[in-house]
Amino acid sequence: MDVIEWSDFEKVELRVGTVVEAARNEKARKPAYVLKVDLGELGVKTSSAQVTDHYTAEELTGRRVLCVCNFEPKRVAGVKSEVLVTGAHDEQGRVVLAGFDHPVPNGTRLL
Repeated sequence: MDVIEWSDFEKVELRVGTVVEAARNEKARKPAYVLKVDLGELGVKTSSAQVTDHYTAEELTGRRVLCVCNFEPKRVAGVKSEVLVTGAHDEQGRVVLAGFDHPVPNGTRLL
């Protein structure tokens, strides 16, 4: 594992957001959703997320997520993905979203 400096970590803009809309991305080769995430003062941003194994679109709506907000936007299956919604793979390789046990305001930066 590479060791990084605190200043390296500070460069990553990790913020809390709430999914306000989720819909299946029909153009994606691998099953994915197009998410609209409310990031408070940063506004509502779009993300393409391959999280269909554990979550329905209805379950995602209203869910708090942790996003990387300072990647360059990327076009994914016809969608301009502006933020990366974070998670980890379970034992079967399915994505489990990072989340929070208690309410946190949209746009709050991870410490």
